[in-house]
Amino acid sequence: MDVSIGTIWEAVSRALPDAVAIVEPGREITYRQFDERASRLAAALEDAGVRAGDTVACYLYNGAAYLETVYAAFKLGAVPANANYRYTGEELSELLTDADAAAVVFSGALADRVTHAAGHVQTLKLLVRVGEPPAGGPAGPDVPELEDLLAAHAPRVPRPRPGSDRLFMYTGGTTGKPKGVIWQLSDLLHALTVPVFHPLGVRELPATLDEAVAIAVEAHHEKRAPTTMPVVPLMHATGLFNTMGALMVGGRAVMARQGGLDPEHMWHTVAEQRVDTVIVAGNAVCRPLVDELRRAEAAGRGHDLGFLRRLISSGTALDDRLKRALHERAGITVIDAIASSEGGPFAFAITSSARDLPARFFPAPATSVIGDDDRFIGPGSGETGILAFRGPMPLGYYKDTEKSARTFRTIDGVRYAIPGDLAQIEADGAIRFLGRGSGVINTGGEKVHPQEVETVLLTHPEVTDCVVVGVPDETWGECVAAVVAVPPNATVTGDQLRDWVRRSLAGYKVPRSVVLTDVLPRTPTGKIEIAWARRAARNAGPA
Repeated sequence: MDVSIGTIWEAVSRALPDAVAIVEPGREITYRQFDERASRLAAALEDAGVRAGDTVACYLYNGAAYLETVYAAFKLGAVPANANYRYTGEELSELLTDADAAAVVFSGALADRVTHAAGHVQTLKLLVRVGEPPAGGPAGPDVPELEDLLAAHAPRVPRPRPGSDRLFMYTGGTTGKPKGVIWQLSDLLHALTVPVFHPLGVRELPATLDEAVAIAVEAHHEKRAPTTMPVVPLMHATGLFNTMGALMVGGRAVMARQGGLDPEHMWHTVAEQRVDTVIVAGNAVCRPLVDELRRAEAAGRGHDLGFLRRLISSGTALDDRLKRALHERAGITVIDAIASSEGGPFAFAITSSARDLPARFFPAPATSVIGDDDRFIGPGSGETGILAFRGPMPLGYYKDTEKSARTFRTIDGVRYAIPGDLAQIEADGAIRFLGRGSGVINTGGEKVHPQEVETVLLTHPEVTDCVVVGVPDETWGECVAAVVAVPPNATVTGDQLRDWVRRSLAGYKVPRSVVLTDVLPRTPTGKIEIAWARRAARNAGPA
């Protein structure tokens, strides 16, 4: 089936025009409306000079507008790209410049940060604001609002697009700079076969567009199509890809209100909308949800989880204690995946009840563990290798052939995605995940490169040396910690250094703790003794 995902959405919209596609607080959007709104936005983008192959960035909170922007880009053959809404104005400009972005659709609450991009990104042809800026805050650039833009343009006539069209999934990666992972839509479609079609009893990717539509119509009429709620941001692959899949099979995408995670509101929405699939990203997202279940029970007002059937998590491994709490309260299957924007999922830990705990990860059929000499490591050897995936995968990184060659390698004539995750295979075939070997810090699913934070810290006039490391954290997987050398007469505090970093970098990159010291131990070759720094960081509380 050589078609764009957008072309599948168009066909499903024609077949199920009155079915609800997207629900967000205060409104429902049918498939007909979803298609029309995306067609009007596509016309506006085209009028502004956006063409096939151009990049359209989504600097948006979760909501219908995010999916409408992706759909509009698909209709043009343009390339939708995620932009982390936690980025500062400078970080956003850096990403948009790397992506050669022709257009940005952004949430009104983020308007002030777009001002920098409007003045610095030379490729931009159109900015579109969704909603009003915060009252009393910076207004941001004077640009059209989405609803006004849609009203001013007639829907663009649908034109089928091929599976060779693309999507960018920007990831923090291991270099400190965002990298655009290039997904060809036909490859992404194959990658979604297991999570999207297998739950419907369809074992193979549909061969034709008509077959795909027939599956969606049957699933909808038989009430087997998923009602999916991405609690994780759509700017992350787990949230976006699974939600895109739900809309390919006649399902509904349910959005919580904007403004940060509100666990009570989220569980109320799950009950009200009869959500059967919730998408999270490790402990950082799931723990507050479980805490709310316990709080509500203690208050005698437990939440209704009667329609919940699946919880999907990816990013960092989900704590067994959270899984147990969920299994004890709902008849759900928890699907915990080791995956990355570059490919996978590499392994799954699937539990259907508390009896399945402790959870263990087992590799997907396309997963191997490879040693430094490209030798395949077998079960029970005790050797540490790198996870490698030979299934559907991206084409590479945008404008970075060197990094693409390192991550997407051909071994014995087979192409593998090898992002750098260390692992061992136990005797029974289970995967023991050991983290990312490159030093990147994974905090709640967000990737932080230590060098980026170190560079900012070293610009402070009282900092003479520093090292940034990840320390284990029960909720976030890892937290960013800094060990900083300052002169004996320095007056700077840890809090002041954290504020210094916050001026330049997104909040999740700011060290949770700062250890001040006179000097950092270094090896004879001049390298910082990382083991010492990790011990120092672990033993310190927030400065």
